[in-house]
Amino acid sequence: MPANGQYRRSRSARIARKLAVAGTGAAVLALPLIGATSASAATPTAVTVASTATTYPNNLDGWIRESLDIMAQHGIPGSYNGIYRNIMRESSGNPYAINNWDSNAAKGTPSKGLLQVIDPTFAAYHVPGTPFDPYDPVANITAACNYAADRYGSIDNVFGAY
Repeated sequence: MPANGQYRRSRSARIARKLAVAGTGAAVLALPLIGATSASAATPTAVTVASTATTYPNNLDGWIRESLDIMAQHGIPGSYNGIYRNIMRESSGNPYAINNWDSNAAKGTPSKGLLQVIDPTFAAYHVPGTPFDPYDPVANITAACNYAADRYGSIDNVFGAY
C-alpha cells in the first residue's frame, strides 16, 4: 500500500475500468488481452445468424427466379425475359404440358414441361441440385437453359422451337 494509505490500482485494473466505462461489450472482448483469468469472462454471447436461404413463390415467377439462381451457380447464361418468352411459346406456363403430336412424340419421346424438353435431353442436360423430374418446373427450366446454352449460346437466342 502506498505511504498515503490509499490502495494503488494496477495498470490492468485501470484499463479494465476505462473499458468498462466505454462499454460492456468492449470490456468483455478486451479482457483476454489484459489478463482475464476466467474464460467465461471473455466468452461472448451466442450470436444468431439469420438464414440466408431464399424462398421462392410456387408460381411461374418463382420458378424462373429460382432457376436463374441455380443457373448463375453453374455458369449457365440466360435472362428472365428470355426464359419467360420461351415458356409462353412452348407451354403457356403449364408445368405439366405434354406434346403428343410432334415428331418426338411419334418416336415415343414427347416433349414435356414448361420448356418442352424430351427425356433424353433432360437426362443429358439435367443440372445437379434440381430434382430429376422433367415435370418439376425448376428442373425443366434449368435443364432446358443448359441445353440452349450448349446449342445456341443462351436461351435468350432461342426464338422458335428448339
